[in-house]
Amino acid sequence: MGKEMLNALEVLEVEKGISKEIVVEALEAALVSAYKRHYGQAQNVEVEFDGKKGNIHVYAVKEVTDFVMDSQLEVSLEEAIKINPAYEVGDTIRFEVTPKDFGRIAAQTAKQVILQRVREAERTIIYEEFSAYENEIMQGIVERQDNRYIYVNLGKIEAVLSRQDQIPNEMYQPHDRIKVYVSKVENTSKGPQVFVSRSHPDLLKRLFEQEIPEVYDGAVEIVNIAREAGDRSKVAVRSEDANIDPVGTCVGPRGQRVQAIVNELKGENMDIVEWNEDPAIFIANALNPAQVLDVKFSEADSRTCTVVVPDHQLSLAIGKRGQNARLAAKLTNHKIDIKPESEMAVAETETIEVAEEMPEEVLSTETVEEIVTTEPTEVAVVAVEEEETTTEEI
Repeated sequence: MGKEMLNALEVLEVEKGISKEIVVEALEAALVSAYKRHYGQAQNVEVEFDGKKGNIHVYAVKEVTDFVMDSQLEVSLEEAIKINPAYEVGDTIRFEVTPKDFGRIAAQTAKQVILQRVREAERTIIYEEFSAYENEIMQGIVERQDNRYIYVNLGKIEAVLSRQDQIPNEMYQPHDRIKVYVSKVENTSKGPQVFVSRSHPDLLKRLFEQEIPEVYDGAVEIVNIAREAGDRSKVAVRSEDANIDPVGTCVGPRGQRVQAIVNELKGENMDIVEWNEDPAIFIANALNPAQVLDVKFSEADSRTCTVVVPDHQLSLAIGKRGQNARLAAKLTNHKIDIKPESEMAVAETETIEVAEEMPEEVLSTETVEEIVTTEPTEVAVVAVEEEETTTEEI
């Protein structure tokens, strides 16, 4: 098997990128096990591969001792000196014990080792290749599906698209070409496994980069994305260049740029809004297409606000099943309470009326907003001082 083995090692190194040293090391370890299995478990043996001729040699390793207790593991000093006078007690000597028929066993073992190393090398190559695509978009072909996954052919590997990563109500048929977001690549005992998604917000980001050059080169930045896959998404964009309209750039002439993304996502509605460092303006933009009259932030929590809209636009601001408000809140990272203009006007009128009825001591020390939240006992104390002693007067 000498020349055949050397040729096989050459092919592996050139075509598969597997070094000879790795295969030889694995082969020698496997042949030790094969020898012990067929010829003697008790022996301490080493296997050596001749890299020039391709031959296999098996050696029994024995320790030099004064008194031999186990002839398979030890050799007497007297016998050792006959081989080489320089040997001393404690030295080890290798005796070649290669069986005549060991070539057949070696050939079978070599075949198994090579196949195993080829599989491992291919798995490693695929894992490293697809790890580079993690958090990126790839185009694949739908192969098949079961109760848990859609299986997508990415060329060298079949990726899995789980139910939670699918776009709701999107139908997949064999041979469909779809773009997927590579969310995770794992190296498992069965080989590399690639997980992909159609519902991940970053799929939308990567699609913007593909369709809009200004996003790809950084002239327009995607600040945040709020997405309910398959239904509606809001994308906040900005640009440091005053000459660039970030929203118009993303929409494109006659909406062509954003329409390409909508088509890829099977009609998912897209709201592109301009980010602003002023949270009130950003929140107003995020509630598009509704008109916002005012944004009032809570003194207790700066991430909570009340948004005032015209009465006739209340349902538009909230959206179907609350979707517009929900996506705006997620996009801006604020808790948003939407109120109609008339309700806020009534509330302000009531606040003024309460203020007018308060004793001067309260008005001199409290703001209108504080009066509304003043505990009854605090008002009563002032009222008693004004000699209003009945509950009706108070």
